[in-house]
Amino acid sequence: MAENIIYCYSGAGHCLDMAKRIAKVLGDTDIVMMRAFPVKTDATEAKRVGFIFSCMAGGLPGDVESYIKAIHIHPDAYKFAVEQYAGYLGCGLHKIDEIVDLDYWTGISNHSTAIWLMPHTLTFPPTSKKQAEKRIADKANAVGKAVLAGERSAKKPPKEAAFALMSKGLGATHVKRVKTFAANDNCVGCGTCVKVCPKGNVRLEGGRPVFGENCIGCLGCVQLCPKSAIDIGKVTVGRERFPNPNVSVSELTEKLIHID
Repeated sequence: MAENIIYCYSGAGHCLDMAKRIAKVLGDTDIVMMRAFPVKTDATEAKRVGFIFSCMAGGLPGDVESYIKAIHIHPDAYKFAVEQYAGYLGCGLHKIDEIVDLDYWTGISNHSTAIWLMPHTLTFPPTSKKQAEKRIADKANAVGKAVLAGERSAKKPPKEAAFALMSKGLGATHVKRVKTFAANDNCVGCGTCVKVCPKGNVRLEGGRPVFGENCIGCLGCVQLCPKSAIDIGKVTVGRERFPNPNVSVSELTEKLIHID
């Protein structure tokens, strides 16, 4: 059993990048992915247990809340969480705190991957990709040091009741939006979209992707397509994609990554 466990949900790789950076500071860390039900739910022997995720529609991504409820943590373990968000913190950290009683939590804004809503270049605060990557690296280093030092947050994460209501309507929203997903002429039938979908919602037919209705809006298929070949209606046409440059598709689809 690793001394540290980080449970991570990552759609386009940004949260996994953060998890890897923090794990390198902590050492001896298992990163357990939560794109599907985690392969390791017994964390009772871990000294520190963390959660790293993105804000989606004001709440937690996909089935992450139910996954966290299935995880067993020793009462004396140090528990922390890091959220990446585009414009607002939302209620995700509060939801995790209600389940595991966090000792330390923090959030950091990053470029939006919700390409159907806004270009990723529209960030809060405004920043370039290069500046954002340095800020993420600095934040990860600071979080790692804070966790090693056993720092505790002075207050609980904000409840943000309005965002909790927003996140409840997430499923219906994505069922409607996924009907506008389509491959453009750049598609070469490589199957990356099939590999990265955490819900098995994409399949290839005749070398072209076909999208089902079981979408949670991670947009991994859109952001990670090597040819920028998947659009959401007309709104994403011509918009630059934003996959994380430090995370490969193969890493993103791993169930567990160990970092010494």
